[in-house]
Amino acid sequence: MTAPVIAIDGPSGSGKSSTSRGVALRLGLRYVDTGAMYRAMTWWMLHQGIDPSDAATVAARCAEPVIDIDTDPADPRVRVDDQDVSAQIRGTEVGAAVSIVSSVPDVRQRLVTLQRDLVRDALESGIGVVVEGRDIGTVVLPDADLKVFLTADAEARARRRALEDAQRQGTGDAVDHAAVTQTEEHLRSRDALDTGRAVSPLRAADDAVHIDGTHLTLQQVVDAVVSALGSGGASAAESRR
Repeated sequence: MTAPVIAIDGPSGSGKSSTSRGVALRLGLRYVDTGAMYRAMTWWMLHQGIDPSDAATVAARCAEPVIDIDTDPADPRVRVDDQDVSAQIRGTEVGAAVSIVSSVPDVRQRLVTLQRDLVRDALESGIGVVVEGRDIGTVVLPDADLKVFLTADAEARARRRALEDAQRQGTGDAVDHAAVTQTEEHLRSRDALDTGRAVSPLRAADDAVHIDGTHLTLQQVVDAVVSALGSGGASAAESRR
């Protein structure tokens, strides 16, 4: 099969990252986490003491940081100005501000260019790529061979995200009801920001394959994406070239 381009979109906590990495590892493809790029930009703004809600300043300075991500799905590190910030960008402060920063048109324009460059580099190397985010199938890669819109109900997404946060903080594998409720409120707020923004809102591409992962294991979701690629991705990849 010619190197495929797979776009996976969906709301926060839907399992995009785990699914995208799983598909990339299964098929030997590169992996681009566009959300990590927006988080890196947000981390830099906060690190510089810039108010994320000051859109004019964010726009004026978003060309300054050098953002670099590894496309190896086994170890997708993120660097800003040569500093590894893979852990820092997952913090709550960044998470609370990333939707605000990512809604600034200049930020999106700059990072979309970087994202397309990463895809172009993969294809020129003869390697396919899985790209995950919120506007991949609609804006970044509208000609992707396979577009997937991955969802899950809000409670399932909240429980998954709360568990990830607990594991990251080293507090164990159990989360209480209060943590899930708080996380669900945050996710609903972020969903509203992502779907309501004027530039590149979160939505499914018209030709996207919809997968609801609420009651599926990660392995089952990965299987569904690989199956969808096998059904139509090969011919699409050939026609693209």
